[in-house]
Amino acid sequence: MKTKKEKNKNGASVQTLLGVKTFSEYGVVTSRGEMLYFHVTPSNISVLSSAAVESKVRQLTLVLSAISDIGILCLDSSECFDENKAYLAKRREEEPNPKIKKLLGKDLKFLNEIQLEMSTSRQFLFFVRCRNMNPMQVFNYANTIQKTLAEQGFDSHLMTKGEIKRFMALYFGASIQGERLPDVDGAQYFDGKEEE
Repeated sequence: MKTKKEKNKNGASVQTLLGVKTFSEYGVVTSRGEMLYFHVTPSNISVLSSAAVESKVRQLTLVLSAISDIGILCLDSSECFDENKAYLAKRREEEPNPKIKKLLGKDLKFLNEIQLEMSTSRQFLFFVRCRNMNPMQVFNYANTIQKTLAEQGFDSHLMTKGEIKRFMALYFGASIQGERLPDVDGAQYFDGKEEE
């Protein structure tokens, strides 16, 4: 059986493979610059008039043209249950006891209902990469972006470290409680003593 280091010949951590160095005061420092993330409160366009929707599209176009390196992310607000559902379905097929089989079916139905309720719950983020900027320049740029978003009618805020950790955990399918993950891979196992 291969060890993790054998699978990853250079022994790099997940952080290294992703290019993430550390968290900064305003975002995440990567090998290609600091990333800022802005959480946007979405508008329910299904209840807006067509003129209001056109206005929102125009506002988004203005944001995209005003901030050259901005990107948009849309992701689920909670974990995906697909693996759990597949496990329950397989267990139900294999289960000989009809009472257990019925319980597994109820669990599967429950997960389907939860996922359906959560499928409409999405997070929308704007992200910007700051290249070759010192912390004061990053702070000023973040304020400029925040002002531009507000001027165009987007209710948003610069994400905190906890919010960024939760978003990354959801994005990479690690945990619903990403804000509790350590800042550095394996930090929860490090007791502060060097190995002899």
